[in-house]
Order: sequence, then structure tokens, then C-alpha cells
Amino acid sequence: MNQFDLTGKVAIISGASRGIGEAIALAYAQAGAAVVLTSRKLENVSLVADKIKAAGGQALALAAHAGQQADTEAVVAQAVATFGRVDIAVNNAGTNPHFGPLLTAEGSHWDKIFEVNVKGYFYLAKAVVPVMRKQGGGKIINVASIAGINPGPLMGVYSTSKAAVIMLTKVLAVELGPENIQVNALAPGFIRTKFSAALWGNPQLKQMLEKATPQHRIAPAQELTGAALYLASDASNFTTGSVLVVDGGFSLGALPVG
Repeated sequence: MNQFDLTGKVAIISGASRGIGEAIALAYAQAGAAVVLTSRKLENVSLVADKIKAAGGQALALAAHAGQQADTEAVVAQAVATFGRVDIAVNNAGTNPHFGPLLTAEGSHWDKIFEVNVKGYFYLAKAVVPVMRKQGGGKIINVASIAGINPGPLMGVYSTSKAAVIMLTKVLAVELGPENIQVNALAPGFIRTKFSAALWGNPQLKQMLEKATPQHRIAPAQELTGAALYLASDASNFTTGSVLVVDGGFSLGALPVG
């Protein structure tokens, strides 16, 4: 199990104040990593950092807008100043201000979604790669979605942004492979978080999604942490450009059974 140990590693996780980001942060800290947690509101992400510190871990909470390059560069600089290195970067921050048929979206929706979900991921990679180069390698994990593989219901702009994340992951994997920097995507299915409440909080949509999922359930965020730990650890040193789907079988598109 030593290959999954993150002792001595430093991880930056964006959008870590709740949901998937919080779950990944807690898992990495438990595996021994020092974690740098970002969110737009410091008070929210500080609660997660305090939880990690109370359990004996190392954590630094920072306020940052994931879609702003200057904020992201400041986060990486502070991570290096505090912990001396950055080994893992998790692009998890996301937004989706539009829910409905694609053609009802406005240009402002496209701008906001792509600013955070795509350009924000690019900004963190751009800022962290020079640090990883000096260290001799690193891991970049982009949280995509099965909506980037198959269109999500009433989430056309969001789905398009996550498809872009998957291609961004593959391009970076090719370009950074020779430098021992692995870049992979984690594609969750329908996870019970505040972010996805518009889906599982609607009884009709929830029933439809559960029926279309072979496991007939929507999972808690904690069920993504094993996959996230694999992608951050030495266990994935020969894995790059991959899209690791964790969705209870939803994206298989099988007809409901039972």
C-alpha cells in the first residue's frame, strides 16, 4: 500500500470548501499530504482546513477565484512559500449558472462557465507546471464529468465545458509526459453535493437518474476519493491522459433492469 502514501507530498485543491473538493482534501490529508485549499470565500474553506488540522494534518486555506489567473498564480506562490513544493494539483472548482435547454443560454452563461471550468483549469496547470518541472515531476488531476462524455440533462453549456476539460487533459498529458508530469481526468457521475442539488433535489429527475444508473443510486462524494487518491499517488505513475469514470455505470447507457 506504500504506493498510495502521500506523506511528504503537497497538494493544491481548488473548490475545496464542500462536496467533491472537500472529500478529496480530507482523503489526501489522511494519506499524509499537506493540502492547500482554495475557494472564493475564505470562511468556507477555512472550516475544512480546521477539520484537517484538528485530525493532525497540515492544511492551508486561501481565498481565490479559480477563473482569475492572478489569483491562481498567488495560490501556487503561497503553497511553495509555505510548504516548499507542489506535487499534486486538483482542478475541481466549477460553476453552472444555466440549467435548461441549450438554446435558452445567454452569452454570459458561456463566459462564466468557461472562465471557471476550462480557463481556470488551464491557469492552475500553467502556474504549477514550472514548480513540478524543477521537482522532476508531478500530478495534475482535472475533475471533469460524465456530462463531458454524454450530454447531461438540461446542462448543455456545462457538458460542453467538461468535454473541453477532457481534451485539455489529453493535450497536457501529451505535452507534459516527457517531463514526468501525469495529467488525468476524473469523471464523476451523479454525486450528492450542493452543486448538483438541482438534479437530485428534483424528485422526478432523481428517480429518472437512479433508474438509469445500474446501481440505482446517487453516490456521496466520499466514493470518489479512492479514484482521486490513485491519480495523485505513485500508483498512477504510468497512467496519463486517462479519463477515470466513477458513475455507478450510468454512462454505459444500458436499459434499466429490475
